[in-house]
Amino acid sequence: MAATSAAVLNGLGSTFMSGGARSQTLLSTPIAAKVGGDSPKRFLVVVAAAAAPKKSWIPAVKGGGNLLDPEWLDGSLPGDFGFDPLGLGKDPAFLKWYREAELIHGRWAMAAVLGIFVGQAYSGIPWFEAGADPGAIAPFSFGSLLGTQLFLMGWVESKRWVDFFNPESQSVDWATPWSRTAENFANATGEQGYPGGKFFDPLSLAGSIQNGVYIPDSEKLERLKLAEIKHARLAMLAMLIFYFEAGQGKTPLGALGL
Repeated sequence: MAATSAAVLNGLGSTFMSGGARSQTLLSTPIAAKVGGDSPKRFLVVVAAAAAPKKSWIPAVKGGGNLLDPEWLDGSLPGDFGFDPLGLGKDPAFLKWYREAELIHGRWAMAAVLGIFVGQAYSGIPWFEAGADPGAIAPFSFGSLLGTQLFLMGWVESKRWVDFFNPESQSVDWATPWSRTAENFANATGEQGYPGGKFFDPLSLAGSIQNGVYIPDSEKLERLKLAEIKHARLAMLAMLIFYFEAGQGKTPLGALGL
């Protein structure tokens, strides 16, 4: 062990690791000699780790200022490739909200894309006519749709809104009357938008169950966060294409010749 430690210190003090002969001299100079004191001899070892380069949404282009490499995006967010040409994320508070909005819209888009394909494949009814077609699986009127949006989804979204500004405030028994305990709805990971836990991660994809308690796995969570935001962006782009197709009376399956 002592031999290994000596080898490491010698390596850090070498010309190659210290960046030159002058730096090597400074590193090997006792601190007492530098400050003029009589304290015991010690060595100041400085190791500078190079920061990982930020990823760019146009990898082949270097530079470009804030258009290609915004200074307010440091690459810490999952899927951050420096794309913010309008500068919407300059304010950290707005950046946090925009990421929350992107995540929620992306999750709805992923569910919608799957529902559009499965629904039309099963019933043969275009997704933009399913609500009014008598042959649809669950036809509904405009009034029932409006009521669902205003009351049921409005209730859920209002709770999410409050929880965004006051985290953990909604994981209480009175706010979730169908559950006898608030633990199932608590944020198990401590990260906004990724609650985890037994209810939101029933398959334990981002954690594990130990003695009946959900334990998050940070490595798995980071990998899944990146995968989710990439799929979410693809789904939102797909929904935009579906809207343009619907304006021409076409469907995704019809565009594929199915």
